[in-house]
Amino acid sequence: MQSLAGPDLPHTSTTPMQWLATATAVAGVVALASLVQPTATVPTASAATSSGARPAPAATAPDARAAHYPLDCGPNPVQVTDKVSGDLDGDGGPETVAVVRCKAEMGTPPSGVYVLATPSVKGAAPRVVATLVDPREKMSVQDLGLTGRAVRATLLGYSATDVPRCCPDVRKGAKWQWQNGKFVQSELPASNGDVSESRGV
Repeated sequence: MQSLAGPDLPHTSTTPMQWLATATAVAGVVALASLVQPTATVPTASAATSSGARPAPAATAPDARAAHYPLDCGPNPVQVTDKVSGDLDGDGGPETVAVVRCKAEMGTPPSGVYVLATPSVKGAAPRVVATLVDPREKMSVQDLGLTGRAVRATLLGYSATDVPRCCPDVRKGAKWQWQNGKFVQSELPASNGDVSESRGV
């Protein structure tokens, strides 16, 4: 019986050239394997977001055009002439301040300024939660804006009943700020030049 320590079988014996060829082939395979090996993945922000809790969407401010205002315009429609939105009471949700009047073909009807809050029932109209200017005060409103949580506006009015309704002769600035559960009004210079936010409906 042939010993395991005996000479190699003829078909298994190798020459130096065969060893060199084999080593070269093995090196090529190792290099190829390193190229096709998948790289380690690094978690991205989007992947982390998809696997974890998603941030809550920002709350939508109440729609001034969808509210029902305490304004009797008869056959004429209610017109929203200006609006701004922001967190007025510090609860983290936005409110909307709307300037509203009855639409008229001639003259300038008095305006009301109302604060709207998100409806308690989804799909319902925004709630009117405060009146800053009552139309019965016979005022027109300009330059509505927000500075921080304070509402600012310029109020135009009349000094007497015989002053033409086209030409208000009283002008004053006003500010409303949420304090102790209600909006408190204070007077400002009529120029109201420090309103920091652009307005528009």
